[in-house]
Order: sequence, then C-alpha cells, then structure tokens
Amino acid sequence: MKSIKLRKALLITSIVSIAVISGCLTQSESKAEYEKGEELSAGAATVFDASQNAFGLPSPTLEGKNKNVFFVGNSLFNQSWVTAPSSTTARDGLGPLFNARACDNCHTRDGRVKPQFETGDVSAGFLMRLSVPGENPHGGPLPEPVYGGQLQGSALMGVPHEGEVEISYELVSGNYADGSGYDLRKPNYKFVNLQYGEMHSEVLTSPRVGTQMIGLGLLEAIPEETLKSLADPDDKNGDGISGRINYVWDMVNDKKSPGRYGWKANVATIREQVAAAFLHDIGITSSMFPKDESTDSQPEAQSAPHGGNPELQEDNFDHISLYSASLGVPVRRNAKDPNVLKGKALFHEIGCADCHQPKFETSDHPEIPELGNMTIRPYTDLLLHDMGPGLADGRPNFEASGSEWRTAPLWGIGLINTVNNHTFFLHDGRARNLEEAILWHGGEGEESKQAFKKLAENERQFLIDFLNSL
Repeated sequence: MKSIKLRKALLITSIVSIAVISGCLTQSESKAEYEKGEELSAGAATVFDASQNAFGLPSPTLEGKNKNVFFVGNSLFNQSWVTAPSSTTARDGLGPLFNARACDNCHTRDGRVKPQFETGDVSAGFLMRLSVPGENPHGGPLPEPVYGGQLQGSALMGVPHEGEVEISYELVSGNYADGSGYDLRKPNYKFVNLQYGEMHSEVLTSPRVGTQMIGLGLLEAIPEETLKSLADPDDKNGDGISGRINYVWDMVNDKKSPGRYGWKANVATIREQVAAAFLHDIGITSSMFPKDESTDSQPEAQSAPHGGNPELQEDNFDHISLYSASLGVPVRRNAKDPNVLKGKALFHEIGCADCHQPKFETSDHPEIPELGNMTIRPYTDLLLHDMGPGLADGRPNFEASGSEWRTAPLWGIGLINTVNNHTFFLHDGRARNLEEAILWHGGEGEESKQAFKKLAENERQFLIDFLNSL
C-alpha cells in the first residue's frame, strides 16, 4: 500500500487532473476541495429527500410504463404473503419454512434492519447461511444436507421450524494513538432447538443482516470492463490492495458473470437476487427457483400445501425486480461543509478510497434504459477483498474465500439512522456505529485502519462527518 507520506504529498498537490478509464473516474485534485455536482450521488437518479422515506423513492429518470410498474412493485415489496390455499392467490404460498413474511421485513423502508442482539430476539432481517465443504455443479456452495442453505426460524402451522440462533458478545478492547480507548463487540453464535436433528459435522455458517436497497440497478450498469480495470488479484502494483471479481453462475444469462450483489458479491443480477430472497427468506418459489428448499429430512414441510407452481407469478416477478432495480439514491447533505471536506481529504489520504471507489460512469442498463449513461458515486469497487481474520466467516462462496467480502457501497450510509433508527453496520451488524465498522477492518484494510487510529480525535470526527454526509 502507498505510504501515508506519499498520500499526504499527493493530497497537497493542487493540480486538477481527471481521467476516465473504462468508465471509472479518478482524480488527483486536492481532495479537500468541493467537486461540482458531487452531492448528486446518483446523477439524474438522485432523489432530493433526506427524510425517513429517503430510500423508498423511484429514480426521477423513470418514465411511462416503468414508472407505473415501480409503484406496483412497491406494493408487492411491502405486502405480507399468506398461507395457501387462500382467496388471494396472487400472494399465497408462504413457507413452508421461512424467515420473513414480506420483503419489507428484511429491508424496512428499503433500508437496513437491526441485527439480533441476544438469544430470543426476533429480527426477520437477520439470518444464518449454511453450507458444507465442496461446490455445486456451478461452483457455488453446497447446502447443509438437513437444513439446506439457510436456517429458517419460522414455519407454517403443523410444520416444525428449523431452529434458533443463540448469540452472545465478547468485548474486544483497543486504544487510539492518542491514548483514548474503545470497545468492539465480537459476536459468538450457537444453534439451539434444532428440530430436525444435528447439522453436518463440518457445517459452514455465515450470519447476515439485510441492507439498504438504493441504487441497485445503477450498480448493474457499471461496465464489466471497469471492474476488470480495478481488479488487481496479484497486487502487481504493490499497493497492498488485491481486489478480485467474484465470477459467479449467472442464472439469467446462463454463464459465469461478475457478482455484484450480496455480502460476498455472490449474485450477478438483481433478478436472481430477488428470486433467491423469495425462496430462502419467504419460502416462495419462482420460475428461476421452482422448488422450495425443504429437504428429505423435513417431511412435514415437503407435504405442506403450496400456492401454485411457481408461487410468484411471472408478472409480479417482473414488477418487483424493476422496483428493486430503480430505487433512487438520496442527495448528499453538507457536501460543502468545511469539516466534511476535511473528512473527505482524510478518506483519500488514509486509503479508504482504494476500495471504496468514489465515482463511476454507467453504461446502458440491460433492461431499464433510464438507468444508463450517468455519473454515480456509490463508493464501492464491487470487488472482493480479504478483510482479515476478525471478520472472516470461513465460508467460501464461488471464488470468494472465507475471509473475503465485497466492498460495501457507502452511498446513503449517513441516513440509516434517519430511515431505520439505528447505526448498526457490517455483514452481521456487530458494529454499533461507523467508527466501530472502521475499526473492524483488517487484511487489506489493516493499514487504513491503523492510519485512522493515528488520527487526532477531531480528525476522526471529520472522517465520520464525511461518511455521514454520503
């Protein structure tokens, strides 16, 4: 990684130079300066709302039929599914095993839900992925043979639920260079009340918390060539950052494609992400996943009534996929504030922008032309990075190792508290605020974390102010 001294030298340089490389915009201007238009997080797809509804608005670029479909999709996203058979056949077929009854349960107001805090808590947006060593025919993880690919804590009447997760936290203490201390929460998980017997002796697990939905279609419109230009799997430039594309099986296009969605970039398209969430979280089958996930060890689940074949009607599948793709991104706040600009400079100086790439140009969107050809600022490279043993789940997913994670987009992160009334971050919600999220970085993020720890207290606050402006 570039030394901090080199970054400071580059920061002081006031020459403005903007280069466009395969759609990724890079700058060597003074990072403490306001860049015209940088408050428009999604270009023309930016929404001017910083209220509790900030994540739930359509891209202003949507027109005609697509705009109408968006609002139909919004209704479907928020509706609760019911047990079959029902008079409301368009929304029956819940379960037989499930974690939530509606998409909104995992993405409340299209945002980020709270994690499970302790044993007995109910958080529909918290879940536990399961697998065993090995790969399926397409290179993805093998489901656990008794409980499938995800532990489901709810079930239809007469069907035993799968089990529960017992959680406890231990504190990990540390100190900043100025002597002030901090405590991080390290979660420990244990399965209890398993209703179908013991899991495989080599079960691999990974906790997850649902995240915000904004700007997903814009990420789909970033050219693959741009991602390739950012990837450096062998760290040939010697900067300590070796981002990799997670090439996954793309069920929409029937080929290997770059993963863009999920905590490990393990899904290539929004449409597949929608179908997978319906199957695993709500127990709803679709044309993409026509069979529910119950196993031969769960006869009551296999014999439970279903809501059609498939249960998610194709037009509704289309509507909710478009809705998920075309949510706008909120405008930044306080982009010209002096402290925010100081934080922006520090964000670049200590290397955060090496992975959280600020700016891209989208190309044509494969299905929604209104999302193509605009400047966006998602603060991600969509690549896999080794984040060290502290965050490792030990569960591979396609080409992602057990310690690699996709760089999470940062746009909208400063509005999580406004929209969802909390500030819990990272894949399992262990970080209680943005400061703790930074302090959990390891591996390729270790040097940036150590640089953050060396900042003065007011400088650390400048950086947090900048993040909260996104």
